[in-house]
Amino acid sequence: MENFMNLYKMIPKVDQILDNEIIKKLLEENSKNLIMESIHEELNSIRNNISNGCDEKVILNYIENLAKNIEKNLLNKKRLNLRKVINASGVVIHTNLGRSVLTNEILENIKDVSVGYSNLEYDLQKGERGSRYSHLTEIIKKITGAEDCMVVNNNAAAVMLILSTMAKGRNVITSRSELVEIGGSFRIPDVCRESGAELKEVGTTNKTHLSDYENAIDENTAALFKVHQSNFKILGFTESVTSTELKDLKEKYNIPIIEDLGSGVLIDLSKYGLGHEPTVQECISNGVDVVSFSGDKLLGGVQAGIIVGKKEFIEKMKKNQLTRALRVDKFTLSALEVVFSYYIDEELAISKIPTLNMLTIKIEELYNKAERFIDYLGENKEFSYEIIDIDSEVGAGSLPTQKLPSKAVKVISNSYTENELEEKLRNHNIPIVARIYKGNLIFDVRTIFENEFSIIKDALDSLIGE
Repeated sequence: MENFMNLYKMIPKVDQILDNEIIKKLLEENSKNLIMESIHEELNSIRNNISNGCDEKVILNYIENLAKNIEKNLLNKKRLNLRKVINASGVVIHTNLGRSVLTNEILENIKDVSVGYSNLEYDLQKGERGSRYSHLTEIIKKITGAEDCMVVNNNAAAVMLILSTMAKGRNVITSRSELVEIGGSFRIPDVCRESGAELKEVGTTNKTHLSDYENAIDENTAALFKVHQSNFKILGFTESVTSTELKDLKEKYNIPIIEDLGSGVLIDLSKYGLGHEPTVQECISNGVDVVSFSGDKLLGGVQAGIIVGKKEFIEKMKKNQLTRALRVDKFTLSALEVVFSYYIDEELAISKIPTLNMLTIKIEELYNKAERFIDYLGENKEFSYEIIDIDSEVGAGSLPTQKLPSKAVKVISNSYTENELEEKLRNHNIPIVARIYKGNLIFDVRTIFENEFSIIKDALDSLIGE
């Protein structure tokens, strides 16, 4: 009991703590209220450990390092929730980790138009109010071949706006095989219902014929609606109708075609060893009247729903009251303008857009990158490393059956299990999201940038002798 009371007496008073050099320095740069909160939390932690019978050596060590623990507590309080993460998982378009990565050039443009004022809705030539959509119109028209375009805050919003404008109170004909569910349990039938349009399903899960569409057309049909199966594949005994085939019905009955492409691709990825995905340009040339797609998936930009197609329909969408609720801000527009500028030249897009670069990088380059990574990590008594073959994933529901042969660095630890190591890296001051594969923690080098090697090394080094 006496020893128990002695431990309580060894806890420094608040005035003594405030006189510590580490705490004095913290007081120069931080709110005193926040520091006092951290002090009281750490003191309460020590008292609780004593009352719970914690080992005396542990408590003495904690008292000795009290100032440093207060500093850590304060830093945790000040840390923002949304922060940088290292993606070592090998999932290129990782929805949980922010999807596509942006270039410094994109960030500089966002900064330039955001730090001060900008011509977001001001026509500099005419000296009068302009449209925020005009900044992207010409470049998107040039790349896609569409008559007009507009941008809203995501692709689900784009689909809802299209249907609300073109089919509210009427029906759109869609194949049952295309009634997809996108992320977060959002389903095409639900989005359609919220838009005020009625979904008229045709065909079966595995087979839909052109005659199914034609037989469903009536005086209340507003459009033929195709939804690309971007996040799943139906294989085997199947048949579907392409937008090119639907063009005959469009012309015969004067009914427009709407297509939700999902990911949105502007270059033929099959040239780079990936599965073919229909490009936006193909859809437009095939006679689709309105196409929607995401800005932050295979396009490689920021979250947005991009709508391209016939001017007559898009002009009506711009006047729809929903547009005000779904419109994008200057950050999105300034980022997308740079992204689309890369697509003027395909080679430039592949080299400049991180998503495309990671998807098309050659296996030899990945092996060389893995070697450089191991060299950088260096030798130590705790960890050893080995290059292994692995499959990366595209992610975000794009190219769902596509496997990307890759290289990973396997971490062999003398002290930690793979689960312990994964947790410690995930809770590092800059979190590292790795992958567990066949009983080992691995870093897939496809999704690691070389300027992140030092962060991973620091994290691993901090665990040596912990």
